Amino acid sequence: MFENLMAVSSLPCIQPVRVPFKPCSLFSVGDSCGFNKKKKINAIVFASWRKLEKDINLQLKVDTLLDNIKWDEKGLAVAIAQNVDTGAILMQGFVNRDALAMTISSRKATFFSRSRAALWTKGETSKNFINIHDIFVDCDRDSIIYLGKPDGPTCHTGSETCYFTPISDLLLNQEAKENNLALTTLYSLEYTISQRESELTGQNGKPSWTKRLLLDENLLCSKIREETDELCRTLEEKEENSRTASEMADVIYHAMVLLRRKDVKIENVLEVLRQRFSQSGIEEKQSRITKS
Repeated sequence: MFENLMAVSSLPCIQPVRVPFKPCSLFSVGDSCGFNKKKKINAIVFASWRKLEKDINLQLKVDTLLDNIKWDEKGLAVAIAQNVDTGAILMQGFVNRDALAMTISSRKATFFSRSRAALWTKGETSKNFINIHDIFVDCDRDSIIYLGKPDGPTCHTGSETCYFTPISDLLLNQEAKENNLALTTLYSLEYTISQRESELTGQNGKPSWTKRLLLDENLLCSKIREETDELCRTLEEKEENSRTASEMADVIYHAMVLLRRKDVKIENVLEVLRQRFSQSGIEEKQSRITKS
């Protein structure tokens, strides 16, 4: 349904259409092409009316959707922006009917500023828009998730997200660090590997396993092949599921070290996967052949 709702961008321009049509005045008597021209014009008029009817029906659906949101006494609801690829919570704001309708129409995350009593689109000043891929409401329909892809840092401080202050730091009166983001397991691992790489300069003593892998690409590649083979053997030899999970964890870890060596983020990998959702494996492989 959301894909259809996205077409609402054309709705503000909808106007009733009147097309005067006088068959006798369009063509002179004896014009052999007149009948075909009339048919073509009739087809255009009919198509215009069909589009108008479709747009009106779509507007009614959007209005119904907005009516079903449980707005608070001020006509607002909480809206949370989330990165479609990483799952990171980018920011939180408030929306009213117009802000949500604008987001559906423009595919840009739009909010309602309570201090200015006006709509604002994230990125209208910084150009770091949040491009909307989907919108979700919760089970009570009183809060909303904007699932989108940011063009750049979301926070006004320049941080990737607005969430980089752990409660533990506040309790210890420690100053928040903007790179200390609220990360899930996969991204915490990516951050740790990146930190190990930054520590390579001026390395003293015996390096950690991660640093050894970062320094030796032959060792790294051999470990990826080894761990991949062990993962496959858990299927072939019908090993316990816990063993499969363990071997898969090894594959992911070593593969992410390789990504760090290549300066590729896991977010880039997930974006590729998302883009492949809409096409079959055969089509995707064919596109690779065409590009090469």
